[in-house]
Amino acid sequence: MSEPTSLAGEAEQLDAADGLAAVRERFVLDDVTYLDGNSLGALPAHVPARVADVVRRQWGELRIRSWEESGWWTAPERIGDRIAPLVGAAAGQVVVGDSTSVNVFKALVAAVRMAQEDGRGGARTGPVRDEILVDATTFPTDGYIAESAARMTGCALRPVAPAEVPGALGDRTAAVLLNHVDYRSGRLHDLPGLTAAVHAAGAYAVWDLCHSAGALPVGLDEHGVDLAVGCTYKYLNGGPGSPAYLYVRRDLQPRFDSPLPGWNSHAEPFGMRPAYAPASGAVRGRVGTPDILSLLALDAALDVWDEDAVSVAAVRAKSLALTDFFLRCVGAYVPDGRVESVTPAAHAERGSQVALRCDDAGEVMKRLIERGVVGDYRAPDVLRFGFTPLYVGFADVERAAR
Repeated sequence: MSEPTSLAGEAEQLDAADGLAAVRERFVLDDVTYLDGNSLGALPAHVPARVADVVRRQWGELRIRSWEESGWWTAPERIGDRIAPLVGAAAGQVVVGDSTSVNVFKALVAAVRMAQEDGRGGARTGPVRDEILVDATTFPTDGYIAESAARMTGCALRPVAPAEVPGALGDRTAAVLLNHVDYRSGRLHDLPGLTAAVHAAGAYAVWDLCHSAGALPVGLDEHGVDLAVGCTYKYLNGGPGSPAYLYVRRDLQPRFDSPLPGWNSHAEPFGMRPAYAPASGAVRGRVGTPDILSLLALDAALDVWDEDAVSVAAVRAKSLALTDFFLRCVGAYVPDGRVESVTPAAHAERGSQVALRCDDAGEVMKRLIERGVVGDYRAPDVLRFGFTPLYVGFADVERAAR
């Protein structure tokens, strides 16, 4: 067993050599070791002043004029274009607004509609596409939404473990809803391989990126993903309840038929026409009036990536180094048999968190928080530690394990 001083000394050396260490200063942090950024990211220090300007000047002084003069009206697409490179997408394919749940609903129903349209004489002919596959280990709300989408579209819903999806696909599969990273275990699923399998079966792939965007490369365009959704309050640090985003691959945008056709996605939103006509491009993903205060707080938070020229590749490299070091420290400090890692050891299968199973996990996390180490607990027996490389250092990792 390593002595605490040796690992603490190694952590100090790793922090000194960390190319992202200076980014930490751009966040509001204290003496707490914060390892819950996979639930809620820390506050970027410049955001309060930016939000104050939105409230006092843009709303308080310009009022209605800010829809045009402050760029409020086009903010969902403009901020979407800022998120796009973080998920490997070109501009014009991401729109920000609504919650992850709402965007999952829009994406999944639209995917089924496209698949069923294919079966009526489109590019992909064959049996009626009347089945949706959903990640059997998914975050519960995705499952609830998928069940409702299946009822609405006349589909059967079949939960399948991600690794078993290729064998479960068939000529009746319309769409597949998958998580890039499992929220409980931190397992990273094979987005390129699973997307290719879904396409080979003639179906559409919808990916939930909540636990990967901002922590690791995604490659939506590179891997031909059809539709994707994600939240912005985890690794993108947009703030509690900050709006989610929707990605619609460019060549699918003319066929994207949203089940929530609101006035913001109308081709002529101020025409107030009784008949709906969808706008072109990613704007089709909008619904109603955007939540400007949260949206512009997110816009400010994204400056962290621009001002420091932070690359997703650098973030991923540090994430793997942090989680490797944490697992080493846990192995050194924690008595044998006390905890068991349920996060894959292989880098290709690991997100940016480590999940440890122990029988009294709820009580253990409570005591950790009392000692200034904040992670979280998932019933019945999982301790989750999220590593946000923009502000988590190796000394944090060693302290948490100790």
